[in-house]
Amino acid sequence: MRKIVFATNNQHKLDEIRSILGKDFEVVSLKDIGCTADIPETAGTLEGNALQKAEYVYEHYGLSCFADDTGLEVEALNGAPGVLSARYAGGEGHDSEANMNKLLSELGENNNRHAQFRTVIALILKRDVCPCGCTSIKQVHQFEGIVKGCITREKSGAEGFGYDPIFQPEGYDKTFAELGMDIKNHISHRAKAVGQLADFLRTI
Repeated sequence: MRKIVFATNNQHKLDEIRSILGKDFEVVSLKDIGCTADIPETAGTLEGNALQKAEYVYEHYGLSCFADDTGLEVEALNGAPGVLSARYAGGEGHDSEANMNKLLSELGENNNRHAQFRTVIALILKRDVCPCGCTSIKQVHQFEGIVKGCITREKSGAEGFGYDPIFQPEGYDKTFAELGMDIKNHISHRAKAVGQLADFLRTI
């Protein structure tokens, strides 16, 4: 089993990623490697934030690592909340209820409810260039997953996290929070990005 660091301490994300990657990989968290730092996420794009987190782990711990950033992009709001999804309602924490309430309020009675979730994963691999491991190089790769859908007019469902109770994926009549983790793990934005990541990792 191969070990790789996922730059997060979010248990929901860890469970989701571990379920998708299966038994081929041992996914460890920031806590597992003793990283207690509040890693900055100051880039203006999902791609930038994901790379920033992976770079931090690689530079400070010398370990292969992947990091993700996910945004909900709502058509009628010109792509908002986007990179600000986790802190859309303001404040320091990730207040899902406040974020959903703000989004529903911003949309109001607008009939254009088209939206998409987009996940970007940045992977940094430490590759030894000699058998003794005295010299290594850094390889950077990026993966993206998108799931299209719409924003419902009210929250529904108790599973999942984040905006799951108000996002209904295309082809389904239930929100992510109603569909449950098994279905979500097969169709979600993160599932698609992690699927690409897993396919790549299995080739190295």
